[in-house]
Amino acid sequence: PPAHSHSDWIGPPDKLSNLRPVIFYVPPEESALERRLREARQEAQASNQRFWARHNRAFRQEKEEFIYSRLKAKGLEMRDESGQKATLNAEEMADFYKDFLSKNLKKHLQYNR
Repeated sequence: PPAHSHSDWIGPPDKLSNLRPVIFYVPPEESALERRLREARQEAQASNQRFWARHNRAFRQEKEEFIYSRLKAKGLEMRDESGQKATLNAEEMADFYKDFLSKNLKKHLQYNR
C-alpha cells in the first residue's frame, strides 16, 4: 500500500487457500489495545490461511484420485481421444463430495470452534 494510506488493503485471492490476504494499516500512534487487536486479526488471518491451504490441497488431491479410480474402473483414461480431460457426472461427483465432507467433519467443527 502507498505510504499515505490510512486503511487496510485487501489483495487478490491466494492460489492455495482462495482467501484474500489483508495488509493491516498500522496507525502512527497505535495504542497498546489497537496493537493487540491488529495482531489478533493478523494471527487469525494466518491461521485461516494455513487451514484452507491444507484443506484445499487435500481436496484437490483426493478429488483427482477419486476421478482416476472411477475412470479406471470404467476402463477409461484421464484424457479422451481428443485430449480433453475426462470427467464424471454430477451424481458420481456427489459421492466424492459427501465422502470428503464426512471424513473432514471433525476438522471443520474444530475450525469453526
